[in-house]
Amino acid sequence: MTVRQPLAVLLATLATLLVAAGPATATPPPAPPPAPPLSGEHVGPDRLPRCPAVVAAMAPRDRLAQRLMVGVDAADPQGAGADVRATQVGGIFLPGNATDLLTDQALRGVQAMSRIPLAVAVDDEGGRVQRIDDLDGELPSARDMAAELTVDQVRELGEERGEAQVARGVTMNLAPTVDITGRSAAIGDRAFADDPAEVTEYAAAFAEGQRAAGVYTVLKHFPGHGRADGDSHKGRVATPPLDALRDADLQPYATLLGPGGPLADGRTGVLVGHLDVPGLTEELPSSLSPEVYALLRGDYGFDGLVLTDDLGAMDAVTDEFTLPEAVEQALSAGADMALWSSGGRITPVLDHLEQAQLDPRATEEAVIRILKAKRVCS
Repeated sequence: MTVRQPLAVLLATLATLLVAAGPATATPPPAPPPAPPLSGEHVGPDRLPRCPAVVAAMAPRDRLAQRLMVGVDAADPQGAGADVRATQVGGIFLPGNATDLLTDQALRGVQAMSRIPLAVAVDDEGGRVQRIDDLDGELPSARDMAAELTVDQVRELGEERGEAQVARGVTMNLAPTVDITGRSAAIGDRAFADDPAEVTEYAAAFAEGQRAAGVYTVLKHFPGHGRADGDSHKGRVATPPLDALRDADLQPYATLLGPGGPLADGRTGVLVGHLDVPGLTEELPSSLSPEVYALLRGDYGFDGLVLTDDLGAMDAVTDEFTLPEAVEQALSAGADMALWSSGGRITPVLDHLEQAQLDPRATEEAVIRILKAKRVCS
């Protein structure tokens, strides 16, 4: 015989049983992995716009402007900002000893005048060629680094210096020098050594330290100024023949920038000097000679950013060419960016380049390399 219990009694009984049973136990989910540190390195190229699309959207004159790196007066932040705003050049170079642009975050104001981030370049090799020593201390010359420091210490020194450069708004260092010690007084202690292997080892260490701090490095002076018979600041100079350069002066480029080289990843460029090279150049210095850029791109497989040495203040070029003529010749020959440290004359140069009718495809490829070097696009 079934006894019918009221619904309230059944619910009370069920509640009692659940309390007695206690809470259900379950295995907690695994903890999520720690988040990576916030860094642009973790964003990935997919987060950047594609370079061809960026270049396609640029006006022809703006593309040409990206191919110019122009000296500015570091004592005049307002003037530097006005030049950038008016011309939209791809980069500025800080010569001399003035420090106004390097203090009080003045370079942020100059960057704000540019629609595309600027390359801000200095010569900060160490020794007699350095840029922020009055602000952040002396940097030893390359020769003293190799003589007195280990490779690891040079790497640490490069990173420490790079952090100081970045803090002041510098993005590019036209260093290290990979010339070998020779008869050129213009190089001298700016070279790490006379042994190409030692030059390669120490230059790589300094560049790796700089790059770790976020600085874009530039090897110079291609194809090799160390054994030239003079100073290209003062006139035309000749190097040993090309075959001799291959055996010595060009070895650092082959090792560091060739396929699989430690600096062959798009974060190091090359600066081409004003040199006469038997067996390579003919009537023109190397910075204006197509054969030199073909050597770098072809024989050494380099596809990164290539700049000229100073086209506006070195007699090897200025004795024979006006600035607009030299810039046109260098860009036509294969340079991505033309540099002049003396500043000014930007509008006349751009006007000249528009009339010169440079190869549009070559300009597009050059601007892509420039924007990649500045991490504007991928």
